[in-house]
Amino acid sequence: MGRSQESFNKKDVRNKKDKKRKDKEKKKLARKDVEKKSSLDDMIAYVDENGMLTSEPPDPTKKKKIKAEDVQLGVPNRESGEAFDPVRKGIVTFFNDSKGYGFIKDMETKESVFVHVNNVLEEIREDNLVSFEVEHGPKGLTATKVKIIK
Repeated sequence: MGRSQESFNKKDVRNKKDKKRKDKEKKKLARKDVEKKSSLDDMIAYVDENGMLTSEPPDPTKKKKIKAEDVQLGVPNRESGEAFDPVRKGIVTFFNDSKGYGFIKDMETKESVFVHVNNVLEEIREDNLVSFEVEHGPKGLTATKVKIIK
């Protein structure tokens, strides 16, 4: 008798294809069943007064009236009542005499401000309490008119 033209590998490939096709058909039928059962009400999400997503609609008694004129878009302008003091105080956290630069930690904002030796009025060292003015430099805030507070 002659050998069968169908080898084990061919049978295995055919069985895998059949299984994949049947799985795909099952998934398709399952999706159709879910689509029939789900409605628009199941898909709606509500936002409560705290900004959290919920499945229940919000309580109309908690509704607040907001006037469109009261909504402020953008950054608020600085009011004349706010006094901006250009002179600040801080502590020198790092200063390199050989390279001529360092950093001052601002006492108010706790930010680190860059200082260059050209902007120093008196000789400063690390841990000195200094007063300075802040300007915007090419890479961020820069301290100018730096002098030691006695």
